[in-house]
Amino acid sequence: MDIKNTLIKFQSIIALLVLCIVLAILSDKFLTPENGWNIMRQISVNVCISVGMTLVILTRGIDLSVGSILALSGAVAAGLLKFGIDLPSMNLYIGFTVFGAILSGLFVGGGLGFFNGWMITKFKVPSFVATLAMLTIARGATMLWTGGFPITGLGDNFAFIGTGWFLGVPMPVWITIVVVAIAVVVTKRTKFGRYIYAIGGNESAARLSGLNITKIKVWVYALAGILAAVGGIILTSRLDSAQPNAGISYELDSIAAVVIGGTSLSGGRGSIMGTVQGALIIGVLNSGLVLLNVSPFWQQIIKGFVILIAVILDRINHPNEE
Repeated sequence: MDIKNTLIKFQSIIALLVLCIVLAILSDKFLTPENGWNIMRQISVNVCISVGMTLVILTRGIDLSVGSILALSGAVAAGLLKFGIDLPSMNLYIGFTVFGAILSGLFVGGGLGFFNGWMITKFKVPSFVATLAMLTIARGATMLWTGGFPITGLGDNFAFIGTGWFLGVPMPVWITIVVVAIAVVVTKRTKFGRYIYAIGGNESAARLSGLNITKIKVWVYALAGILAAVGGIILTSRLDSAQPNAGISYELDSIAAVVIGGTSLSGGRGSIMGTVQGALIIGVLNSGLVLLNVSPFWQQIIKGFVILIAVILDRINHPNEE
């Protein structure tokens, strides 16, 4: 029984190690420093999004809008940095620094997430429906903001966020480390983190114990929006371009990272570090499939089966959860 529990506890790490060994055997380019840093840079966006998704799923919710929020937040930051706000009728022009543009993007992400939480708690709209609606709204708003065209030429200072290096480590990796560290502290060492687990474990009991369910859930969705915006700013900086179609299917990758990392879709059980492991598995798998010249269409099929297997294993290991 102890061996079984140990295997269950470390199944994500075991799966990651096995995957790395197999890919190292199949491709001599896999275990190289360049590929390692490339994987870390690529998963940085997904980790940021997935940390927010973890908080949402821990409360027994779901957020399908993170990809669209990522796109809109990145586009707003890029647009304000490149063009500012020009009001000819008032003879007014407002320019934005890199810092100001980033704050604006984060504000947009947080605002959209807050709106998601408000709709879910105030009007009792199922999280699936509310965030699906936001997915469409934010995607349409991104198209309107950009006119359907990329916003490019954002400058070296902004590009440093996504392409720069600090102390031998890429900046996106540093940002991801900070995000993960803060999330771990919040979930493990604060009352807010304990409240999140309590709501996901038993919302009725949490309400009877005096927790403000509405306030906590609104904040959780707002944080998910902010973290999606962080991912959007990293991606926009790395590409030096805000693409109108950025973030498509990112919500699926983030849910996959959360599920593979061991967080229960029933809420109340999971961890931030588990999600990081899940994102690493997806990143390593994507890198390996590219190195092996596997068709992108087969890559989608393989990823789908990996997610399905992760959910099945979770159900087998925890059969009594609803």
